[in-house]
Amino acid sequence: MEITSYGETCLRMRGKEGVVVTDAFQRIVGPTGRGLTADILTYSHPDGQSSLGLDAPAAALRIDKATGRGPSKIGARVPTSLESAFLLDSPGEYDVHEILVTGVRTFRDEKQGTERGFNTCFVFELDGVHIVHLGDVGHLLTEDELGDIGSVDVVCVAVGGSLPAAKAAELVAQLDADLVVPMALDSADGKAELDKFLHEMSAQHGEAVPKLSVTHSSLPAETTVVLLEPRGRS
Repeated sequence: MEITSYGETCLRMRGKEGVVVTDAFQRIVGPTGRGLTADILTYSHPDGQSSLGLDAPAAALRIDKATGRGPSKIGARVPTSLESAFLLDSPGEYDVHEILVTGVRTFRDEKQGTERGFNTCFVFELDGVHIVHLGDVGHLLTEDELGDIGSVDVVCVAVGGSLPAAKAAELVAQLDADLVVPMALDSADGKAELDKFLHEMSAQHGEAVPKLSVTHSSLPAETTVVLLEPRGRS
C-alpha cells in the first residue's frame, strides 16, 4: 500500500484492492483534478464547498447508495477527473471495490460542531493495513469515537488546522499507531505548527519523501513520523 500527498489533507492511497483519494478540494487539485483518479473519493469536511452539504446531518441522503454519486450540485464541485469515483462524505460502514471503509462522525471544534461544523474521520483497510484519515477534526476523541475507529496502523493528521500542534500530538497518542503522517495545512503558521508538532511527538522522522510504501510486515516497532512531499499544485 502506498500513500501520496497532493497537499494539505488531500491524499491518494493505492492498494491492491483499489485507489482512495481524500479531500480533493478544487483549490488543491484544480477543477480538472490534474488527472487524479480513484475508485473511492472521500470528503471529511466542506472546506467552503457548501454544495457538498457536509455540514448537514442528512448528508448521506444526498448520495445515491447504488452509485455513490450525488446530484449535479455535488458533482459540479468534484474535480472532473474524479467524477466517476464512489463518493463518501458521511459516517457509516462501507464495502466498495473490496475496500472496507468506516466513517466516524466528529467535529471541527470542541463544541459539538456549533462553531465550525461536522468532520468525518475515515478508516480504510488496504492490503491488510488500517489507515485513519482524521480530516480536520477539532477535538480529542471520546471513548466511543475511539471504539468506532478501532485499531489502526497509520494515522494521517492535519497540522495547522482546527487543532494546535500540542493537541494534534495528543490526538495521535490516543490512537497508538505505528506510523504518523502529518498533513500540514497551507496557513500563515502552518510550517511553525508542523515544527511544533514534530517536537511534541519526539518520534523518529526523516526528510520528506514523495510517497510512503508500507505493508503490514514492514510496520516499524516504534512510532515513526513520515513526512510526505506534496506533488505540485495546479
